[in-house]
Amino acid sequence: MTRASLEPIPEIPAASEQDDAAPGPGRRAVMATVTAAGLAVALTACGGSDDSPSAGASGDSSSAAGSDDSAGGSADDDGGGSEGGEAGAALATTAEIPEGGGKVFADQKVVVTQPSAGEFKAFSANCTHRGCAVQSVADGVINCPCHNSNFSITDGSVRGGPAPKPLPSVPITVDGDSISLA
Repeated sequence: MTRASLEPIPEIPAASEQDDAAPGPGRRAVMATVTAAGLAVALTACGGSDDSPSAGASGDSSSAAGSDDSAGGSADDDGGGSEGGEAGAALATTAEIPEGGGKVFADQKVVVTQPSAGEFKAFSANCTHRGCAVQSVADGVINCPCHNSNFSITDGSVRGGPAPKPLPSVPITVDGDSISLA
């Protein structure tokens, strides 16, 4: 028995050596994958929440607001949809923009209003709250269906809802009875 106790004990690798030798992805690879997956989920969730209410609300607002809506209105434009937001792109005629109201041009991401007879204004159609597209103009305000923000047709200022800032102005030109992006 004394002889067995004198034999050397075989070496066991340290815990850190065992971890390095273990097959499979390292800690950094796992963390990078988890971070990327979480970021993808967050971006998808943010994008989906803004788009879904807009799509559902556009049907509701077109029946409620009538001809002041523009989701279908921009299809009536002469080539405006194919030109996008280019300067000089014809948006509408002055007769198409109701006095005290307006019209949203979804393809160009702009809303044109006529606060008083012969006075035309244009604003970005992206709500300053979450970037949803505004859908209608009624009762002197531009309406966003996502979270019920409302903006003045005169200056784009916030009239209600959670929007933190006014709608930015968009330059337009009125030449005769034609309204175009400047």
